[in-house]
Amino acid sequence: MKKKHLAMLLSRLRGFESPKPELEQYRTPGDVAAELLWLAHSLGEVEGKVIADLGAGTGVLGIGAVLLGAENVYAVERDKEALEIARENARSLGVEDKIEFVNADVSEFSVNVDTVIMNPPFGSQVKHADRPFLIKAFEVSDVVYSIHLAKPEVRAFIEAFVRDNGFVITHRLTLPFEIPAQFHFHRKRLERILVDVYRFERKIEKAIL
Repeated sequence: MKKKHLAMLLSRLRGFESPKPELEQYRTPGDVAAELLWLAHSLGEVEGKVIADLGAGTGVLGIGAVLLGAENVYAVERDKEALEIARENARSLGVEDKIEFVNADVSEFSVNVDTVIMNPPFGSQVKHADRPFLIKAFEVSDVVYSIHLAKPEVRAFIEAFVRDNGFVITHRLTLPFEIPAQFHFHRKRLERILVDVYRFERKIEKAIL
């Protein structure tokens, strides 16, 4: 499958029916999801791997991972309605048997996986709302792919937080991210922002002989 085809398939999936502003439920655009997944796939961290999609929403990233050959995906999402849409999306592409839908807060997830993929809340409504996702991701995997706002203050936070938790940033891709108006505080019909797609890897300390 080509990256362009993957992006097209993911962009056609159903989005949130009743998005909740406090959870910052923005659909991950197909092209952004495809870029993250393609990077992970190119580094051998999708095909044949067990993956966790933390804060899975309507399943865009997790479904994309299966389409690229993931052995199994845990789609972890606290919003039952969103998870049901994710299930229907997976069924529409015939990949539901490869995804375990987990209706829980990410803090409750405790399965060690090969790779974490996620688009956590940006923290626009609740400051540092992405922090619990990062903490859990670093707990259950040595390799994490995550999407965050491309702002100087966010980058500074990410760099410090990752370092303090024993991880390093190996890749950072800056991409456009479109957010359609869906909440009362949105002033534009379509908001275009920039996001960073990160790859984090656990830092392995070399033994001193």
